Amino acid sequence: MSYPLRWVNSYVLPSSTGVAIIDPGPRSSITEEEWGNALEHLGYTLKDVNKIFVTHHHPDHFGLAGWFQSQGGCKVYMSQRAYAESLLMWGSNSNMNTELTSWLRQHGLPVTLATQMEQHLLEFLPQVSPTPEITIVDDGSYVTLGGRSWMAIESGGHAPGHLSLYHQDLGIMMCGDAILPQISPNISLIPGSDPEPLYTFMNSLHRLKEYKVNEAFPGHRDPFHTVQQRIEELLNHHEERLIKIEQLLCHSSQSGYEICCTLFGNNLSTHQMRFAICEALAHLQELVRRGKAGTLVSSLDGSIKFTTLL
Repeated sequence: MSYPLRWVNSYVLPSSTGVAIIDPGPRSSITEEEWGNALEHLGYTLKDVNKIFVTHHHPDHFGLAGWFQSQGGCKVYMSQRAYAESLLMWGSNSNMNTELTSWLRQHGLPVTLATQMEQHLLEFLPQVSPTPEITIVDDGSYVTLGGRSWMAIESGGHAPGHLSLYHQDLGIMMCGDAILPQISPNISLIPGSDPEPLYTFMNSLHRLKEYKVNEAFPGHRDPFHTVQQRIEELLNHHEERLIKIEQLLCHSSQSGYEICCTLFGNNLSTHQMRFAICEALAHLQELVRRGKAGTLVSSLDGSIKFTTLL
């Protein structure tokens, strides 16, 4: 994958009844070929795959699920909320490419970038096609993968309905993008989804911190042992960013795009800009929720700026 993620981790859990895969990755001709080669190297074929577990709906995790199902009829497991989010973003009735672009224009995204954004979102559709039939996994329920029973833990913030898998006896957590080493999971505010994603994310981290984890297997970068420490680092990181944004608003009212450019710069790819501005808006919304910021809506064009309430 492109920087800063570099790669996505897919996990193969074999058992006597077949192979389970956690987060198969995005669909392309390259990834299809890579999976064929990887399974052959492990002594399996595509038809040996009988279960796909998807931690969340983002294309780099969910994308190949429908393709695997079309190859051998495997079951695809994910949460109800994650499936709903996949339809919101990529479903046949979705208009997210135009809705999100129009909404970001209200938050100051220049028209030239908005035009690129609309086309950019359409480019994800081949990565998530076809849409699989889903077996729903509820929070706190158990699913058998690789001959072991795993408890599903639902969280949010990075992606509504995100499911991590926890094996208490082994002290292992398959945490997807709920907790990442070295990099911070993107927290995006987008229309029609979680209205307070940063608040949800921080609450989810506090919940995940309650589990005793000896080793975590994330969706990106290497497995790690310092889960408790990493959770504290992520919580502190977002609190520090909230303070910085609040200080910026003390100088002047600003749009989400202006705050985004101060935090992340404006020399970003279209993909990075979408993540950056939506993350800036997630933090601004958290300041609004805490009563430290408010919004100013223009009566002329509906553009939105944020202002301090202190």
